[in-house]
Amino acid sequence: MAAYNSDLFSFAFFPNYDNAIRFLAETLASQEEWDYSDSYSRNYSILKNYLEFTFRKLKLENKVVYTSDNKYACFNTGLVTNNLEDIFAFFEEYKNPRPGTITPFCFKAFLKESDNNILRNFNNNIPEIANFFEKPELLIFNPKCKLIPDIDHIIQDNISRFPVHLQGAGDGELRRQLVGAIDEVRKKVRTNYKIAVPQYYDRKIQLLLPLCLTAGSPNPHLALVVHKLNEDTYTARTCLTLKMAYNNARLIVKPQSNWLKP
Repeated sequence: MAAYNSDLFSFAFFPNYDNAIRFLAETLASQEEWDYSDSYSRNYSILKNYLEFTFRKLKLENKVVYTSDNKYACFNTGLVTNNLEDIFAFFEEYKNPRPGTITPFCFKAFLKESDNNILRNFNNNIPEIANFFEKPELLIFNPKCKLIPDIDHIIQDNISRFPVHLQGAGDGELRRQLVGAIDEVRKKVRTNYKIAVPQYYDRKIQLLLPLCLTAGSPNPHLALVVHKLNEDTYTARTCLTLKMAYNNARLIVKPQSNWLKP
C-alpha cells in the first residue's frame, strides 16, 4: 500500500493502522463517506490520503507538537466528533523499535480533545489545525476575471484521464468537446460561484470546475484545474479525474458541491 511509504509512516510506527483508521472513521469522527462509490470494500482510501497530506501540511507549518521531554507528540487531524470536539493523533516515544526501524514515535490512538492524554500532556499547547486560508479570496471564483485555458496542454498531458470513449477520438473532435465544455462551465460559474470547488495541491490553492464532455451527460467527466495567473486572469493547464479532484479538495474541507462527491 502506497500510504506505508509516506511522511506519516516515516514519523511513526503504526501497530495496526487499518484498525485505527476504521475506529476513526466509524466511531470517533463525525460521519462522512471515506470511500468512493465504486469501491467494493471499505478501505477508507480518502481518509488515508487526507491524513497523509494533512500531516505534511502541518509539518510545513511546524504544528506537530511535542512535549518538552519529547516523550509524546500530537497533531490536530482537522476532523471533529459529532459534538464538534477536535480529534488528535497521539504518539509516544518508540522505545522498542523493530530491527531496521528508524521511526522516532509509535502511534497510540486517535483521541478527542477532552481525553486525559491530551489534557495532561498538551493542555498548554493544544495543536492547531492546518491553515489553508492565508488568502481567502483564492477560495472563491471571481467572475470578473478572464479564464484562459491551454487546450493543447490539457489534451496532450491528460489524455488518459479522459473518458475511454473519447480517448480514441481525433484531435479535432476532442478539442471541440473540451472547448465546448469549458465555455459552458465558464458561463455557469459566472452566475453561481459555488460551482468552483477549492483544492490544495503542490502547496497552492486552486479551483476545480466540472467538465461535461458529452451532451446530455448528467454528471461531469473531469475537473478542470484553474488558478490565478494575475489579478484579472485565471489559467487552466490540466484536468483531473473526479477521484483525484475529491482527494485534493477534501484536504481543505468536505466538499459541499452537487457535482464533486466520493
